[in-house]
Amino acid sequence: MIIIINILIGVVMLAILVSLFRSLYFLTTEKSDSKKTVNSLSWRIGLSIGLFILIVTGILLGWIEPHGLPTIMPE
Repeated sequence: MIIIINILIGVVMLAILVSLFRSLYFLTTEKSDSKKTVNSLSWRIGLSIGLFILIVTGILLGWIEPHGLPTIMPE
């Protein structure tokens, strides 16, 4: 199950990047009244929220084990 969650997180992150670059492409090539840029950025926001929910759910269900930063003891 851990492998599936990690692959799913990677796929969603790649989808977020693709959506971001699609919106950049539409922003630079389309006319100013085009809705494609707004739709692509809306998809990116939705995917980002979904990724956040997936990560939080994975942590709560024990599929993902978060690790903290290493602690440095003061001398």
